Amino acid sequence: MLGKKKHLAAAVLITLFLTVTLFMILPSRSQVASPQYDPWVDLNDDGTIDILDIAMLAVNFGTSGNPIDKIALLQELQSEVQALQAKVEALEQNGTTLSEIYDNARDSVVMIQGTTVNGTIQASGFVYNYSGTIVVLTNNHVVSGTSEISVTFSNGNGYAATVKGTDPYADFAVLTVNAPESEFKPLEIVDSSILKVGNIVVTVGNPFGLVSTMTTGTVSALGRTITEEFAGGFMIANIIQTDTAINPGNSGGPLLNYLGKVVGITTAIVSGSQGLGFAIPSNTMLREIPALIINGTYQDHPYLGVNGADMDYATAQDLGISITYGWRVASVVSGGPAANAGVRSGDIIIGINGTRIANGDQMSSYLEANTLPGETITLSIFRNNQTLQIPLILGRRPPPP
Repeated sequence: MLGKKKHLAAAVLITLFLTVTLFMILPSRSQVASPQYDPWVDLNDDGTIDILDIAMLAVNFGTSGNPIDKIALLQELQSEVQALQAKVEALEQNGTTLSEIYDNARDSVVMIQGTTVNGTIQASGFVYNYSGTIVVLTNNHVVSGTSEISVTFSNGNGYAATVKGTDPYADFAVLTVNAPESEFKPLEIVDSSILKVGNIVVTVGNPFGLVSTMTTGTVSALGRTITEEFAGGFMIANIIQTDTAINPGNSGGPLLNYLGKVVGITTAIVSGSQGLGFAIPSNTMLREIPALIINGTYQDHPYLGVNGADMDYATAQDLGISITYGWRVASVVSGGPAANAGVRSGDIIIGINGTRIANGDQMSSYLEANTLPGETITLSIFRNNQTLQIPLILGRRPPPP
């Protein structure tokens, strides 16, 4: 304790000494018309050089009374700058400029047009090569109920297109196009599971018919769920949220990473929002493309057979329990997987296979990304102030309405 007091006293003395010295050496404001600001001396980056900066010098560089080794300090700073420069150079070597991303993607992005009972639709899509089969990928809601579908490339050439396969539960569709091989410039689809919040992403599409428009932004959240009328009340899971500008006509266009590779397909916006858009992750597309091309449908969405809502603090207080997270079961579908496993109304699902489940988004996203129908999972259930481990055999989601 005594040692700490000595160090504190020494720090105060050094601070006072440096402050007096500073005021003796530096000219006053009246002596200097335009005093120069030195950011290297402004240690706390508050825009001014004052006693706090001098105090920081005393605290950070010792209380022994020995002079600061300015050469060593500058060498340390120089090393840090060099390390940052190396990181920037590595990013420039491995990454791609926005202009290059646009130049490489614009000819791969197409405009999709068609006729519906309410008029015409206009949206986006992009070219992909699946094991030698050239297709155009887009959203299910773009082509659902649409006839006389055509695809127009960035050079203005248009061709008839046919729906090859659709999945309303992922808002995903595959088209084939009657065009010469020279028109197709496929994009590469990569693993979306490595995405992190804050990653830079780019969209290229046809918002409001403005062909080949690029917008940029970041990944603002992962593992979201959204609902769409074509999904029959089921959640579309494991969605990427982005602040990249998405407008009507962008639907079906690619979401690209900083290397210009596809990590998602733009699908929806929140009406009236700003910077709140959603994209289907590329891993969902990669999982479904073979089935959509071969069978025209994808039937491997897992199914629990329950309805419910997220838990929160207020609900926990009303129930008189301590669990404030998870997904509370409101009803169980008779004869469904959950009913067969013994899940009851009022149970709170707080984990799956040892993974904590905080809400419905996490539950749906975990199931969609990690499980298949027929697999056995272990539900962690909170019931009557006890946590139970219940094995459950997943079912297959019923066909879309």
